[in-house]
Amino acid sequence: MRTDHSYEETRSPNLYFDRNFNIESVKILPGEFYVTARDMALVTVLGSCVAACIRDRESGIGGMNHFMLPDVKNDAGSPVGTSARYGTYAMEMMINQLLKIGARRSNLQAKVFGGGSVLRGFTVANVGERNAEFVQDYLRTEGISLVAQDMLDVYPRKVYFFPRTGKVLVKKLKDVHNDTIIEREQTYSSRLKAADVQGEVELF
Repeated sequence: MRTDHSYEETRSPNLYFDRNFNIESVKILPGEFYVTARDMALVTVLGSCVAACIRDRESGIGGMNHFMLPDVKNDAGSPVGTSARYGTYAMEMMINQLLKIGARRSNLQAKVFGGGSVLRGFTVANVGERNAEFVQDYLRTEGISLVAQDMLDVYPRKVYFFPRTGKVLVKKLKDVHNDTIIEREQTYSSRLKAADVQGEVELF
């Protein structure tokens, strides 16, 4: 029985073998998540987006997502606005899959990363801060213990999450000489603006 599940907007997660850590790994792109009961690494690179790494502290079942709140005008302060609804949806999709493959909600703990101020033209909207605030508030509301975080700042981050042990390695990318991360998140943000999630999101 297959115990890995993934959700994505445009493509499947990229599975590969990481020779540095000698372990099967999966790269999580914006709008994706991946959960697993196997011993492997979940990897992503974050700019203004955030990643929640959530695991069952007893079974080692865990997952990582990578998401951004839509930049929707006149949405601030509305608990059921499009941004809050999308963020809730992104978190619940992963948590539901974790529970589906055997994790227990009472055992869940989280580590969160990202929310850097790296997107050009988004300084007024403070998209990184909004993402960071949302994920922290969400976990607090759901009663999921937040045991570690590395949020905000101005640098992109590369994150390695090992669900079986709960270990996370974070590297701040202070010498990035290309715009791949920024372009990827701007493309993702544009897709979010064009998407209508109001009729597709069910709050739990």
